[in-house]
Amino acid sequence: MEQHMLEKSTTRKVTLRLIPFLFLCFFISILDRVNISFAALQMNEDLGFSNAVYGLGAGIFFLGYFLLEVPGSAIMTRIGARRWISRIMISWAIIAILMAFVTEPWQFYTARFLLGVAEASFYPCMVYYLSGFFQSKHHAKAIAAFMLAIPGANAVGAPLSTFLMQINWLNLAGWQWLFILEAVPALVLGIICFFYLDDRLEDVKWLKPEEKNWLLDVTQKEKEAKQQVKHYTFAQALKDRDVLILSAGYFCWMFGYYGINMFLPTLSQSMSESLSISTQGLGWLLGLMYAIAMVAMILVGNHSDKKNERRWHVAACLTTSAIAMIASSYVAESNIILSFVLLTIALCGAFGAYSPFWAIPPSFLTESAAAGAIALINSIGNLGGFFGPYAVGYIRDTTGSFTMSMIFLGISMILSSLIIIFLVKQSGKAVSRIAEKKLGKSS
Repeated sequence: MEQHMLEKSTTRKVTLRLIPFLFLCFFISILDRVNISFAALQMNEDLGFSNAVYGLGAGIFFLGYFLLEVPGSAIMTRIGARRWISRIMISWAIIAILMAFVTEPWQFYTARFLLGVAEASFYPCMVYYLSGFFQSKHHAKAIAAFMLAIPGANAVGAPLSTFLMQINWLNLAGWQWLFILEAVPALVLGIICFFYLDDRLEDVKWLKPEEKNWLLDVTQKEKEAKQQVKHYTFAQALKDRDVLILSAGYFCWMFGYYGINMFLPTLSQSMSESLSISTQGLGWLLGLMYAIAMVAMILVGNHSDKKNERRWHVAACLTTSAIAMIASSYVAESNIILSFVLLTIALCGAFGAYSPFWAIPPSFLTESAAAGAIALINSIGNLGGFFGPYAVGYIRDTTGSFTMSMIFLGISMILSSLIIIFLVKQSGKAVSRIAEKKLGKSS
């Protein structure tokens, strides 16, 4: 009973110390990454950008992200997460502000590419960092808690962005102020991060000695249990079979996810015109859709931890998302309200898959190997974020409709679910049993 109380109090302290702050950092990251989708409602017309130009610019962010993701994570394991996360946030804030002053397609492409380079390795740093402070059985909930920033940033960002776009100060358009004002928090948090975070569990001073010793003992035994299954270095993890397959599955998923996410405001605006919804009203509607997706994300993460199962949760979410996405495009002309309901279900599925998916790599890899694997999966997967928006923009310009784009994106997400179910072998269950035996012997 004493051990149970110690576990409860320690986990609570770690959660309260890390999750709110990392959530806020990640929230701003996602806000600065996807606010381009709202800026496009004004920017494309002001600058004369076609759907194809916008789609390429929106997606090229992920090309820069891909190139520095693995090298950035390697640097992080050497200098510490605290310094590296701080550097990332400050540099991306500066580039995000410069986004407000692009006038030509090549400037747009360059700024988005550099923004991807600046932000690269941010997400794997966060996942890697959290894995050092939580037991494996709490990974999905911990990841889900800070990853709520993804739908959360969209939920808040939708009405916030459409509101900021109405500002016209100092001869700058609303979309320009959108980039400037939403980048400032990243600059502030980047400075705070350097002083707030600890690089390792051994360095913390905000846990009682008995809490710190208990958590160090538990995480060390879990590390040993994982190493009985696979003991990899950073470089060896990059060649692991399951890591490469997870990368392929994540690529197909992100192809579909970012294809719809980057064009959702544009798609929704064309749909909502028949309902006479204002731009600000559209922002609130999209915010509500993303808020519902947040609830789905929490429920899926908790259920995945309760059942100690990851792959089927991911596959079920992605398949549901794909079917709803395709169905929404077919009913858009006859029933706008139903189409929005289906788009909301599609978002719930796409976001719900996140926490069980990212609980898989730390379940069979440790320390630098986990950092390398997470970075590789994220970098290759996010290449889908480059191809998806461009494909949607190109198909939309070619066919004059979003329907074929939605079918294309839906097929990609279904392919992702099939890859994860039938090809990925690691699920974390075997490792969990070994860890439990070790912990049982020591208690």
